[in-house]
Amino acid sequence: MENTGEILLPEDEKRSLNFIESIIEEDLRNGKNEGRVHTRFPPEPNGYLHIGHAKSICLNFGIAQQYAGKCNLRFDDTNPETEDTEYVESIMEDVRWLGFQWDKEPYYASDYFGQLYEWAVMLIKKGLAYVDDQPQEAISQQRGVPTRPGTESPFRNRTVEENLRLFEGMKNGEYEEGSRVLRAKIDMSSPNMHMRDPILYRILKKEHHRTGNKWVIYPMYDYAHGQSDYLEGITHSLCTLEFEVHRPLYDWFLDQIIESDYRPRQIEFARLNLSYTVMSKRKLLQLVQQGLVNGWDDPRMPTIAGMRRRGYTPASIRNFADRIGVAKRDNVIDVSLLEFSVREDLNKIAPRVMAVLDPVELVITNYPEAVTEMVSLENNPEDPEAGSREVPFSRRLYIERDDFMTDPPAKFFRLGPGREVRLKGAYIVKCESYETDADGRVSRILCTYDADTRSGTGTKQPKVKGTLHWVDAASALDAEVRLYDRLFMDEDPAGHKDRDFLEFLNPDSLKVLKGCKIEPSLSSVMPGDKFQFQRVGYFCVDPDSTPGLPVFNRTVALKDEWSKIKEKHS
Repeated sequence: MENTGEILLPEDEKRSLNFIESIIEEDLRNGKNEGRVHTRFPPEPNGYLHIGHAKSICLNFGIAQQYAGKCNLRFDDTNPETEDTEYVESIMEDVRWLGFQWDKEPYYASDYFGQLYEWAVMLIKKGLAYVDDQPQEAISQQRGVPTRPGTESPFRNRTVEENLRLFEGMKNGEYEEGSRVLRAKIDMSSPNMHMRDPILYRILKKEHHRTGNKWVIYPMYDYAHGQSDYLEGITHSLCTLEFEVHRPLYDWFLDQIIESDYRPRQIEFARLNLSYTVMSKRKLLQLVQQGLVNGWDDPRMPTIAGMRRRGYTPASIRNFADRIGVAKRDNVIDVSLLEFSVREDLNKIAPRVMAVLDPVELVITNYPEAVTEMVSLENNPEDPEAGSREVPFSRRLYIERDDFMTDPPAKFFRLGPGREVRLKGAYIVKCESYETDADGRVSRILCTYDADTRSGTGTKQPKVKGTLHWVDAASALDAEVRLYDRLFMDEDPAGHKDRDFLEFLNPDSLKVLKGCKIEPSLSSVMPGDKFQFQRVGYFCVDPDSTPGLPVFNRTVALKDEWSKIKEKHS
């Protein structure tokens, strides 16, 4: 069957094409690039990927899958000062974790350093590039502003022979860093600042993570990017909007050095801007270096590694990317939509368990002292295949301290003196009295139960308004629970020109709870395991867990509770 690029869906599932899909389908109808669709994801290995990159990953790899094409993973590694193999490995892990696989082996801009150098020599020979001895500050100043022409460099009219000699000297390490650059000779009066004799090469005597010390000059990102797409046969180069003004420069380079008709087609889309989040790698690195978070994979970070550790699922991030779609104009997406997508996916797959984060003892005074019975609890009502489990129940239990009040208001439907509640999966109990410690804090709740009210089997099923989760005191396991929340209190922490984004850090973004109690079925959990703590939220087992003391990270609450937190600090 001929590949026309059309999406074949049942009539009731047809959807409108986004503008990128429309462009690709038009290209396919016109037979452009022999009907190929070949995209790429081109991160710079100078930090960990964040949720904005996840959107780009889903788009580039998703488009390739949709049209039976290919997607390259290419590292644009042109700056050895900021790049590291740690970042390369983390990026590959993130792409795989999201559920995608690149075509062949990963590509690197450094694979093309030799070809890029030869093309730079070609530009010099054509009189289209020259060596400039001015410092960066002078070059920047001479470029001027978009409304007024820039000033030409005093070195702009060097002879081809002199430029070739100086550029070779740069390559051979004869000059110091910052002493010379190679610039393209384009148009110093262009309203597009990127066309005003941009820098192609600078001297950097730094070891490269792949090429070692072979090179002491490195191409600028703008010089390497478009040619790398060309060399890899990319048909559709999907970039965020800030690269729209770079496109004429990429086209200019290829027009000067390439004779074939083939060109990668750059299409720009709006980057992901997420509320209550910073998306700048520089700012994220600042958080890490200043110890304001515990590394790139801190669960409060918007990095894919942080989200993975927090308990987000690949499906939830892919669904989020699909929901927000692709747009031509920048906008801000409410982080609540991301949290909703996570909650929605975990609701389908996370087993329900019982955990008490702030335990207080509850004693059923009329329950036999030497008896432990097993109650059956459903693992996940959203999953018919999830089955059930047996949980021990006895005279001594733990419940949440917040589920009891000594003098509760009328609409408090949990436990208080003289009030009745159901213990989930078990019996209805009535509070008869309570005990306090020397500080007046409730230390024990004394209840009675009716043996005929057991869930599902009892002969008496009176209606009560409250159902509490609990754990059996004798068999309960200890756990540490980390309550993570949004890292920033402001919707746009980086958007205040007169204020430092660090001023908006949320002081309650992490609360560590020790002495939590969990049911015994969680005795063999492994890092990455995900659960719903009933009535509390969704949690994931952290790699910091040790034998006998699991550590759980809160992924998301059962509902969006941010409005309450925001009100507290307003």
